[in-house]
Amino acid sequence: MTELPSRRLLLVHAHPDDESINNGATMARYAAQGAHVTLVTCTLGEGGEVIPPELRRLTGPALGEHRLGELAAAVRELGVTDFRLLGGPGRYRDSGMMGLPDNDAPDCFWQADVDEAAGHLAEVIVEIRPQVLVTYDDNGGYGHPDHIQAHRVAMRAVELAADAGHRVPKVYWNRVPRTVAEAAFARLRDDLPGLPFAKSAAVEDVPGVVEDHRVTTEIDGAAYADAKAAAMAAHATQIEVAPGGARCFALSNELAQPLFTTEYYELASGPAAGGPGATRETDLFAGLREAS
Repeated sequence: MTELPSRRLLLVHAHPDDESINNGATMARYAAQGAHVTLVTCTLGEGGEVIPPELRRLTGPALGEHRLGELAAAVRELGVTDFRLLGGPGRYRDSGMMGLPDNDAPDCFWQADVDEAAGHLAEVIVEIRPQVLVTYDDNGGYGHPDHIQAHRVAMRAVELAADAGHRVPKVYWNRVPRTVAEAAFARLRDDLPGLPFAKSAAVEDVPGVVEDHRVTTEIDGAAYADAKAAAMAAHATQIEVAPGGARCFALSNELAQPLFTTEYYELASGPAAGGPGATRETDLFAGLREAS
């Protein structure tokens, strides 16, 4: 096996586009710094709502195949070369939003056996030996069944990998501090007259918003803002990125949201740099020695 870089970061996401929205600047920054960045995506997003009218013919497996191409284009923009589908392409189907009949499909991710799915991810963990894993909280950030399941699978895979010989030193959950989200939306509302979106979303529409004290870590990705915006734009079926330097986007609901270039995390397990009461970390690998 080829020797991997000393710093290794693994991200676990539910659908293509989640990685770019939540962690695009972080991924680009660490990839540019020479870390090995691995993305595992759990479904192909076959249930996504398509924005461009000319692509709305795409549904089910055809949409999933198209979104896989979008994912490949997005990670290229971020400088990431190691991206994988959990259990292989098409192993787990998009479950749709909570409460839809799609949740009951036997092949959807929501219905997957957690230990089986976590076993696939644990194999990646043992192979890559990441020091840091990033995923969602136990509500999946906003209650989507695939996001909740991604959390369950990721946390169980950490346990299984430890049993198999590799302990992941640090696990983070995606977050946005409430004051940061509120300030960003206030600026966005001021800018709306010049944007292609009629209305603004609300703070509650942003996954992972929590009270500020929950946030342990912030990653300054300002230098990689263009890479993040380009990666998000690559997911054209799902995201419309505002042109120019507006730094905002909309999903199929056409409601403007801020495009965050500083990305935030809560340390779920592992050593906090500086110990209790310290200021926020500015490096996901803070507090760790260079690992073998």
